[in-house]
Amino acid sequence: MSNEFRELVRKIGSGVHTGENLTRSEAAAATRMMLLGEATPAQIGAFMIAHRIKRPTGAELAGMLDAYDELGPKLKPIEMGNFANISPIIFGVPYDGRSRTAPLSPLTALILVSAGVPVIMHGGNTMPTKEGIPLIEIWQGLGIDWTKLSLLEVQKVFNESGLGFIYIVTHFPQAENLVSYRREIGKRPPFATMELIWCPYLGDAHIVCGYVHPPTENMFQEAFNLRKTKKFTTVKGLEGSCDLPRDRTSIIGISQPDKPFERLLLDRADYGFSNKNYPLNSTSELIAEMQLVLQGKSSELMKSILWNSGFYLWRYGICPDMTSGLDKAESLLISGKVADKLKEIQQILSTDNG
Repeated sequence: MSNEFRELVRKIGSGVHTGENLTRSEAAAATRMMLLGEATPAQIGAFMIAHRIKRPTGAELAGMLDAYDELGPKLKPIEMGNFANISPIIFGVPYDGRSRTAPLSPLTALILVSAGVPVIMHGGNTMPTKEGIPLIEIWQGLGIDWTKLSLLEVQKVFNESGLGFIYIVTHFPQAENLVSYRREIGKRPPFATMELIWCPYLGDAHIVCGYVHPPTENMFQEAFNLRKTKKFTTVKGLEGSCDLPRDRTSIIGISQPDKPFERLLLDRADYGFSNKNYPLNSTSELIAEMQLVLQGKSSELMKSILWNSGFYLWRYGICPDMTSGLDKAESLLISGKVADKLKEIQQILSTDNG
């Protein structure tokens, strides 16, 4: 048992009248002790549920990220080739997946790398509490199995294709060891919030993070400010993801160096889209529909992909406005360039395995 950790549990778990928030350094220390197994299972479970009830602060999220930076994996900047010295987009998507609406970010990532924008994603297997479809399963359905790659092999794929995926089961087993607690306490712990803004990259990056509740975005901003992160985008997205909704106005926060934080509202009706999100019925159906999108065949899923990808092409600066972004995304799909990019990545993996 860690006496130091016990004091941190006591600090956050003493109730509304005597409980206190952790400092950034205390949050980093607590996270480090959990990742390294220095705290006992009873202490870790107590900390997670107490922190969930109290709710984290931006300073605590910053400290948790400090510990992840110290102990977690990182991809290195690309030094040669088409993606050399280009800052990647890091998509922060809930690890416990999706259960109602189709995930759009895998095809969005392929569109972005086809346009010359590197992308890094991260996550694990099916995870509590939602137990929804994780990104790793969608990639497997598309013929890219990140679960079989070492971190060095992921780095090679990232260097050559512009796409990378940190799979915590093998690349960050210390974080994977904490997943079982989510099932046992029956609630998402603050780690699930912190993961949305984690940046497993050793360099300048553009972090994109989804959220559901407005107070979460405020915590993100505070954590980013403390860590001096200047380039980020927040999205009140589908099921807390980075995917723009079509059934309501998209609420987006934009931060850029040397500029004040901006609020952007995007209405799908202004660009000719209906108010229907594409539903998630089954993994097999989703993969089949994604294959049709990659063939350039129009569908409601393709429209959602265009709505999402068009925004990110504009946000990153590839296109001068939203309309141009939508046109660019559609052109990349219809021309077959996105399908070619998928085949290129598959070939890289095939060569490595051969």
